[in-house]
Amino acid sequence: MFEISVQQTFSAGHALREYKGKCENVHGHNYRVEVTVAGEALNRIGLLVDFTDLKREMKAIIDRLDHQFVNDLEPFTKLNPSAENIARYFYDELQGSLRANEVPVAVTQVRLWETDGQSATFRP
Repeated sequence: MFEISVQQTFSAGHALREYKGKCENVHGHNYRVEVTVAGEALNRIGLLVDFTDLKREMKAIIDRLDHQFVNDLEPFTKLNPSAENIARYFYDELQGSLRANEVPVAVTQVRLWETDGQSATFRP
C-alpha cells in the first residue's frame, strides 16, 4: 500500500451551535488540514497521485471556506461546523474529485487542526 499526504492552511470563522461555552460565540481559527490518500499501485511514472493535483483539489475546497463564516455555507447552515464535521466535509468533497486519477486511490484520513495543539481526524 502506498500513501501520500498533503497539508494546507486556511482561516475561517464559526460558532458552535448549542455549545455551552465560549465557542458558541463567533470566533475564528487558522486551520491546518492534512489529507492522506492511499492506493495499491503507482501510475506509469511511479506516482500514486501527483502532489500538485492533490493540492489543487484541496485548494478548491479551501477557497470556499477561506476567510468565510463557515456557518453561512452549505452544509454548515444546518450541520454544526465543528472540526470533526469540517474534516468529514473535506473527505466527502475529495473522495469524488479523485475518481479520475490514473490509478485507483482513496482518501484514508483527513486531519484538521484548529490550533497547534488541537485536531480532529476523520477516517472512513
